[in-house]
Amino acid sequence: MDMLTRVPIAEQDPKERAKNFEEVCLGYTEDEAVNEASRCLNCKNPRCVGGCPVSINIPAFIQEVKDRNFEKAYETISLSSALPAVCGRVCPQETQCEGVCVRGVKGEPVAIGKLERFVADYAMKNGFEPKVAAKKNGHKVAVIGAGPAGLTCAGDLARNGYDVTIFEALHKAGGVLVYGIPEFRLPKERVVAVEVENVKKLGVKIETDVIVGRSVTIDDLMEKKGFEAVFIGSGAGLPRFMGIPGEQANGVFSANEYLTRSNLMKAYADKDTPIKPGKKVVVVGGGNVAMDSARTALRLGADVTVVYRRSMKELPARAEEVHHAEEEGIKFDLLTNPVEILTGEDGSVSGIRVIRMELGEPDASGRRSPVEIKGSEFEMECDTVIMALGTSPNPLISRTTKGLDVNRRGCIVAEEEFGKTSKEGVFAGGDAVTGAATVILAMGAGKAAAKGIMDYFENK
Repeated sequence: MDMLTRVPIAEQDPKERAKNFEEVCLGYTEDEAVNEASRCLNCKNPRCVGGCPVSINIPAFIQEVKDRNFEKAYETISLSSALPAVCGRVCPQETQCEGVCVRGVKGEPVAIGKLERFVADYAMKNGFEPKVAAKKNGHKVAVIGAGPAGLTCAGDLARNGYDVTIFEALHKAGGVLVYGIPEFRLPKERVVAVEVENVKKLGVKIETDVIVGRSVTIDDLMEKKGFEAVFIGSGAGLPRFMGIPGEQANGVFSANEYLTRSNLMKAYADKDTPIKPGKKVVVVGGGNVAMDSARTALRLGADVTVVYRRSMKELPARAEEVHHAEEEGIKFDLLTNPVEILTGEDGSVSGIRVIRMELGEPDASGRRSPVEIKGSEFEMECDTVIMALGTSPNPLISRTTKGLDVNRRGCIVAEEEFGKTSKEGVFAGGDAVTGAATVILAMGAGKAAAKGIMDYFENK
């Protein structure tokens, strides 16, 4: 076995998977997982742990995999993560734990994410369950939002004896895990529903179809319902648009709407929830959500082009997702930016006018700023445009909660270390605080807030 190269993992053939919504990656077998785990050097100073936002003891769980103690490996991961099967599939490990793996200095880093996925899947197949708290401590905590941040915060608090209720606006728990990430990357019933159920087995109660700010307010929860602390993990579900002519045309979608219809409402399989897949689709944006939208449209039968205003080097999506998109036949028109959406006589999309860009000086994020090239405009034929430009928090909660500060972007202001807000007993984290980010960063914020809430009760 070549110790410098990771064990290959099976995937669906690109030509086949481009026509279905089955999972692309097929996962490791037991022997493959053990072989990959044997590549771990078990460093005395494991940088991978510091690279994990939820601080999983990575060398310890990998050692258990080496020894074929898969249940013990699951127990080790579960001490830090409430959603291991999710993280093993959608975390950007290449920039986190694997990005600092010592194995990667002279070869390929250990496939930490794929090993986490293997352990979690093995646990689900064999009925392993997380351990519950020995007794309740009598404190009631409300969690707003059943997405990654909320589930993580609730799980950690429940393990420590707190009586936790999650209030979720939609009819299914999971947040972006159920409405945002496509089935072919994250199976809903086989993975997400099982992980949510495991959080409930810790003692967490989940109430769906409760819109905090409408059905009930945070002030009501604390003053009338007996909750002593609240965690806001409501995410960032308000889509952004460019403000260019034609954006109101029939055939223009936000990525949120397009993916929610396809995922949560199963439009890809159920004609009662229609979605216009389009014959020629242009996806505007270069992040993971843009890749998800493009690959979903492709599977619905469209010819798909991704338009992004920077070059491939600056593309923010995970390299694995871009690679999969290219394999499946999605085209990329880079250094290009929309200036107008064209419409036909019936008011529906008939094309898009774009302009060529070049890269100038770096912006505040360190990326080189795109600059328009005058006179370079041209038109692209399409009948559907999907705007995948990021999202902002919905202002409903902040507007209906007394004493809760937000910044100019509408994000809740919270201390980075433990998520404490300007309102006594209220904590926040994830996309509601940072704006749209990754699942694992939201989980890290939920975990930090759980610690902050526990400290809050200890010091009351």
